[in-house]
Amino acid sequence: MLSLCKVTDSLFISNSKSACDESLLAQERITFCLNVSRQQPFPSAQQIQTLRIPVFDDPSEDLYKYFDRCSNAIESIVQNGGKCLVYCKNGRSRSAAICTAHLMRNQNLSLKEAFELVKMARPVAEPNPGFWSQLQKYEEHLQMQYRADPSQTIPSQSV
Repeated sequence: MLSLCKVTDSLFISNSKSACDESLLAQERITFCLNVSRQQPFPSAQQIQTLRIPVFDDPSEDLYKYFDRCSNAIESIVQNGGKCLVYCKNGRSRSAAICTAHLMRNQNLSLKEAFELVKMARPVAEPNPGFWSQLQKYEEHLQMQYRADPSQTIPSQSV
């Protein structure tokens, strides 16, 4: 079944087949598609902005280096009233990791809290072990940023 899974009011996650379904994109008023793959297609709708993050679903891939870039792109769209769809081939590992990192950074959630939100929206979400490890490292990075600048809110510690 084709569907876009709603993580927040402005953040959705799916597989590539659903991401290329014009009626689903129009129904949810998606304005930005973040394609976390090397090979999956983009939707053909001209009015939708796109960004490709060229990684394979391989534990040795460095997805960490894209966390801030993706989060900034998503947040920029959201601040301008848009809606974002993050997808990869199966909507399971890469896209789930990007959505989780974004929630950690922009909603000040712990890794555990952020992933629970993603998992509730898309039950098949399961970042591979390498991406999970990178998310743990990112959580530590965000907590260190807070220690350097206590005016930021801190994600609570994950379990």
